[in-house]
Amino acid sequence: QVQLVESGGGLAQPGGSLRLSCAASGFTFSNYPMGWYRQAPGKECELVAALSRSGAVTRYADSVKGRFTISRDNPRNTAYLQLNSLKPEDTAVYYCNASPGTSSGFPGMCDMARGYWGQGTQVTVSS
Repeated sequence: QVQLVESGGGLAQPGGSLRLSCAASGFTFSNYPMGWYRQAPGKECELVAALSRSGAVTRYADSVKGRFTISRDNPRNTAYLQLNSLKPEDTAVYYCNASPGTSSGFPGMCDMARGYWGQGTQVTVSS
């Protein structure tokens, strides 16, 4: 049974940090590029960051460049998203996605028919 389980969300103050985790099981994690998406209330679900199978190639949305870092630990079957310098506009549900292909192949908007998805973790940035 394929599973992606996100964790690490919560409430953070502006300027604060959170680390999201995505634990994978039921498939060969190291064979899949990974992506993190987010959906804020009333907005489209958008790509935040993507990572190649080895972790050597990364890609970020302009809105998070320099603040967020995507990484993975293949032996632990886990992907991460480090969120620093958080802003209120980062408030959203964050989803991880494992999709075949390359890290450059992740679409800018969510495609729930593409690969495997987690259930999401809520990130709220507020003072």
